[in-house]
Amino acid sequence: MTGRVAAVNLGVVTEAAWAGDASGRTGIDKRPVDGPVLFRVDGVAGDFIGERAHHGTPDQAVYAYAEEDAGWWSGELGRSVGPGGLGENLTTYAVDVTGAVIGEQWLVGSALLQVTKPRTPCRTFAGFWGVPDLIKRFTARALPGAYLRVLREGEAAAGDPIQVVERPAHGVTIGEVFRATSLEPELLPRLLDAPDLPESIREKARRRLAAR
Repeated sequence: MTGRVAAVNLGVVTEAAWAGDASGRTGIDKRPVDGPVLFRVDGVAGDFIGERAHHGTPDQAVYAYAEEDAGWWSGELGRSVGPGGLGENLTTYAVDVTGAVIGEQWLVGSALLQVTKPRTPCRTFAGFWGVPDLIKRFTARALPGAYLRVLREGEAAAGDPIQVVERPAHGVTIGEVFRATSLEPELLPRLLDAPDLPESIREKARRRLAAR
């Protein structure tokens, strides 16, 4: 499957009372940039991250969101949600981000990325949009976008192809992981079938299953 990069977006420093970290600064306001950008193991070059404990680990080096799903939010909110509007570094086109399999690999420009887990909405996200019930609405819609590891550093720019070059046979998707951990606990056993899912999520699933 081949899609393309609609935009590469970098965060600017925003200071606000709703910002999640202790300094009151966040990089959720991400804006499209021209030209190639380096995707590194520890994140996207030039991107500001306010809460590195939650957004800056290797398992969360890049956040991707589909242009088509952002379009749904534009209609829902009655306003334009353009590239970077979901706080994503990578706006995709013609890529099934919600249906991406945990551990599948994307060749994006010259970078090789691996799908790791869905995004969990937070109060910073709700504050940035100015929608108090956004966490509830975002969860119900279950279009969370995907975090990715950088397996091979490289550059990507708007217009570059996104090619899925490897897809694990277990079939556990971003959407399933999100629903299992937020809406449909009956899906939790499926998470143990995905070895590339971050161990913190697999351990949470094991604890919840053991407590039944």
